[in-house]
Amino acid sequence: MSAGIIFDLDGVIIDSEGLQYRSYCRVLEPYGVRISRAEYGREWIAAGRGPEYAVKTYKLPLDAGALRALKNPVYHELLRAEVTLMPGVVEALGRLSAGFPLALATNSSALDVSFVMDRFDLRRFFAAIVTREDYRGAKPEPDAFLAAAACLQLPPARCVVIEDAYKGVVAAHRAGCKCIAVPHDFTLENDFSLATLVVASLAAVTGDVIEALFNPGDAP
Repeated sequence: MSAGIIFDLDGVIIDSEGLQYRSYCRVLEPYGVRISRAEYGREWIAAGRGPEYAVKTYKLPLDAGALRALKNPVYHELLRAEVTLMPGVVEALGRLSAGFPLALATNSSALDVSFVMDRFDLRRFFAAIVTREDYRGAKPEPDAFLAAAACLQLPPARCVVIEDAYKGVVAAHRAGCKCIAVPHDFTLENDFSLATLVVASLAAVTGDVIEALFNPGDAP
């Protein structure tokens, strides 16, 4: 049976975590709050509870939903003005799509995903695209990856997820997928113990590496 590869978007395909961080810094500044990069990596990216954490820790006079609502337009503006691809993305997508069906599964909205796909001409690489509107439970729940596997018409056990953060790795594990973690500056201290493999960059993710995850004796 063939294998499929499921890519996360933020921090794997696009270099957006810095934009998210700056967006939250900007909307928290009027409240006298300064969050560190380490704090953002731990509470927002790894745990996925940043707004709740900020409201509770800094005793903000608004709830988590309101904080997200303040952040979103700031982030959308930065995304459209400054977003770039992570190193080696186009090469990796081209290399891997030649041998495997690819899907995208992300917590990002369809609007943001559509912008990124069109801006960088990435739709051509993907057999399926799953956005936040397509499933119920956000990561670390497995829903996004289960939906992507279904779109590829493959069992989750035959799918490899490419992730950058703890909550995504947990979601892949819960879905029953294999997972390759590709940490970046914001997630270097995340717990990747549930990942099948941890690599330094997408350049290390080759067809042979994917095949070896299912046939360990064939490891390159």
